[in-house]
Amino acid sequence: MTERPVAIVTGGAGFIGSHMVDLLVGHGFAVRVIDNLTGGRADNLSGQKNDAAVTLDERDIRALENADPLFSDAKYVFHFAGIGDIVPSMEDPLAYMSTNVQGTAYVLEAARAAGVEKFVYAASSSCYGMAKTPTAEDHPINPQYPYALSKYLGEQSVLHWHQAYGLPVNSIRIFNAYGTRSRTSGAYGAVFGVFLKQKLAGKPFTVVGDGTQSRDFLYASDVAEAFFLAAETQHVGRIYNLGAGNPQSVNRLVELLDGETIHIPKRPGEPECTWADITRVSSELGWRPKVTFEEGVGRILENIDYWRDAPLWEPESIADATRTWFEMLSDREAAAHG
Repeated sequence: MTERPVAIVTGGAGFIGSHMVDLLVGHGFAVRVIDNLTGGRADNLSGQKNDAAVTLDERDIRALENADPLFSDAKYVFHFAGIGDIVPSMEDPLAYMSTNVQGTAYVLEAARAAGVEKFVYAASSSCYGMAKTPTAEDHPINPQYPYALSKYLGEQSVLHWHQAYGLPVNSIRIFNAYGTRSRTSGAYGAVFGVFLKQKLAGKPFTVVGDGTQSRDFLYASDVAEAFFLAAETQHVGRIYNLGAGNPQSVNRLVELLDGETIHIPKRPGEPECTWADITRVSSELGWRPKVTFEEGVGRILENIDYWRDAPLWEPESIADATRTWFEMLSDREAAAHG
């Protein structure tokens, strides 16, 4: 029996990471997941629970050794681990810098010592700030909040390990991923998790602004496919923007989810539209999105009970959770136009 190649997935019990695990197992890999389960859930791996090809190491990435034995014979490393909540980064920037920047360095060192064939980093399109659309990879960088900065600095670390040490890397700037297994606990965050719990509770959807703002939503399995191609390609040291290339409005999401709405104030520092220019990822990796927005939302609704235990966000609790965000970014915008 041929021995399976080995892949490491940090954050593999989380949202996108667990979809990455599914894809890798389907491609015949043995997958070693590193996840401290702060944001991930062990049951996200339950589809592979009887498959000896998947193992879970419940460690913080900052506890990795320079020559960690878990990486010893790994072919690929896919690095998704980190703090993904955007709003709380204004209040606790040091946690984001520690996990998303320093933590990335720990994973890079473990990968370098193991001599992996490719390291693929999950970067964020938030590095562009209030970007012109469609947004290409050479767009100016302008992070608006600590989360965005921490993910960009993590990416810079990845590219530096390539330049300084010859580690084969690629980085993918994800725009707006959605799908089954998205986060169900923790801080106020992504629109899908908020809306799905509100639907389960029979509450109105809390639409930010007038709902005409649009996001380049991409289903998680399509994200995972792009990461796999970025590992398999001969290209190294590359940055790829990743979205569907077809922005959808929040109002369209509400229409598909089917519910009443209530409007809450638009947040400063957030763009009206995110829209990835996917020319590079399509031409260099041969990648194209497969799951339509309507199909993806339908899959989520079929699995809506997953969000049954998620926190319920209502206008008052959202206002409390975003108070620091409004104070700091509103003051900054006022100063910029003053």
